[in-house]
Amino acid sequence: MPPYSPVYLLRKLLGSERWRRLHVKASMWAAVGVVVVLLLGSWIIVPCEESAPHATITSFPLALWWSVETATTVGYGDLYPVTAAGRVIAGIVMLAGISVFSIVTASLATWFVAGAARRARQVTQAVERAEARGRADADQELRALHARFDRLERLIAGGGQGGPGSGPHH
Repeated sequence: MPPYSPVYLLRKLLGSERWRRLHVKASMWAAVGVVVVLLLGSWIIVPCEESAPHATITSFPLALWWSVETATTVGYGDLYPVTAAGRVIAGIVMLAGISVFSIVTASLATWFVAGAARRARQVTQAVERAEARGRADADQELRALHARFDRLERLIAGGGQGGPGSGPHH
């Protein structure tokens, strides 16, 4: 592949140790971010919802449970915002939850794929080393056979005289 093709550049980026550290950091920051969004969303939604008619989110513990089930997209339907402000907060909590779970899933997938790629590189290197040893052994054996054939040709061309093992002729 040409060194500036998009596939080459992407492979170099995703295969680097720096990238692996970056996606782990991104996962950690995303997790911290979602906790902050869940806590802030829970804290902010209570005043918006508690005095509304038919409100189900009326306390911080209920709001915290609501934010967890909203961020994880479980959404049992037992708690839901009834005000416009509460629905905006719900949208933010949903987006934060979906984003974080996507980032964490991508990080885990990258981790698994990187491990498989590392093992594949190790196997490839082992095969290449074995192939090189096999070639070297075959070359050595071929040289030995050539030397034997050369000796036989000299013996045949010389009439079998003067070579090793040739004695006086009767």
